[in-house]
Amino acid sequence: MRAAARPDLAAIWRRTWALSQEHGQDPAEVLAVERLSHLSGVEPGRIPQVLAGTADEAPLERRVHQRFLRLRATRRDKHGREWPLAAIAEDFSAPGASLGPLNAGTGLPRMGHAAGVQRFFGVYAGFLLADSKSAVERALALSATTVSDGRDDLEHLSYLTGMTAQAIRLTLDGRPPRLPLKEQVHLRFEHLRRTRVREDGQPHSLAAIARSFDASGQSLTRLAQGEGLPNLAAAAGIQRFYGVEGGFLLADDTEALSTALALIEGELESAVRDRENPMLAVLRAHDVRSIVTRAGRLSPQGWKSLADHLDDLLAREGQLGVPGTKGGTPTEDVAAEGDTP
Repeated sequence: MRAAARPDLAAIWRRTWALSQEHGQDPAEVLAVERLSHLSGVEPGRIPQVLAGTADEAPLERRVHQRFLRLRATRRDKHGREWPLAAIAEDFSAPGASLGPLNAGTGLPRMGHAAGVQRFFGVYAGFLLADSKSAVERALALSATTVSDGRDDLEHLSYLTGMTAQAIRLTLDGRPPRLPLKEQVHLRFEHLRRTRVREDGQPHSLAAIARSFDASGQSLTRLAQGEGLPNLAAAAGIQRFYGVEGGFLLADDTEALSTALALIEGELESAVRDRENPMLAVLRAHDVRSIVTRAGRLSPQGWKSLADHLDDLLAREGQLGVPGTKGGTPTEDVAAEGDTP
C-alpha cells in the first residue's frame, strides 16, 4: 500500500485495543511493544515513534541487516543459542559464507537467499523488506485477527494476491501449488503490471517502474521475460511502486492468501461497525474529525460564513432540499417535533 494511502496506525492500535477488550483479552498483552516488535522486526524502542508517525525510515540495506540480526536474536535453537549462518544457509542449499555480508551489514542478500532466510525462521515473506510502518501495520493486523471461514470472492482474492483462481481453490483446500521462486516472482510481477495500470488503461512501462527507484528499465527486462530474479532493492522498489506489501513477490500462495483474507476480514469488521454506527461511517469516510478540529478555531462570523458556504455546496450537489434539512441544519418543523414540551 502506498505510504499516503495507508491507514492511521494509531487509529488501528486504538481499535485493536478495543477489540481485545471485547474478546476478553488483556490489551496490554495483545499490544505489548515486545510482541509487536517480535511480529514486525521493528526495534522495540522505535515502535512508539512508528505508531506516532515520527520515525525516520532506515535505508534498505541497514533495515534488512537489522531485521536479520533481530531474527537471529529472537528465534534461537532449542539450546537457546543463535542459529549459525551455515545452518540457516544449508536450509536453502547455500554456503554459510553467502550470508556473511548480510550478517555484517555490508551488502544485500540475493532474493532467493532472502526468501530462504524468512522461510527458515518462519516469518512472513516481507519481513526483511517491509518499511517500519507497513511492518507494524501488519503486526497490528495479526494482533486483531480472528477466525475466518476462508471463502471470499475469488476475483478479489486474485487481485490482492497475484494468484490464479485455480491456485486459490487449491490453497483453500490445503493443496497449495509449489512454483519455483523465479516463476512465482515473474507471475506476480506480470499480475501487477496487468491489474495496476495507468489512467489510460495501459501497463506502466518497465522504464517508469525502474525510474521510481533510480534504476534503468533494462534492469527489469529479464524479470519481465521470466528469465531471472530481480535483486532485493529492485524487488522492494517494484512493490513500493505498485503500493503492495513488502512480501508480495516473495510470499508463497498460502501466506499470500492468508494475508488477503485477513485484510478482507478487517474490512468486513469495519463495515459491520459502520452499519451499527452510521455516524462513525460518515466521520471515517469524510475525515469530519479533521474538519471539526479546524472549524473549532473559527470566530462566530467564521461559523456563519462556513454555514453559508455549506448551503452553496449542498445546493450545487442537489442536496439542499433533502427532507428535514436546510443546508445541513434541522428545519423549524423538524426541530419543533423534537422539542421537549
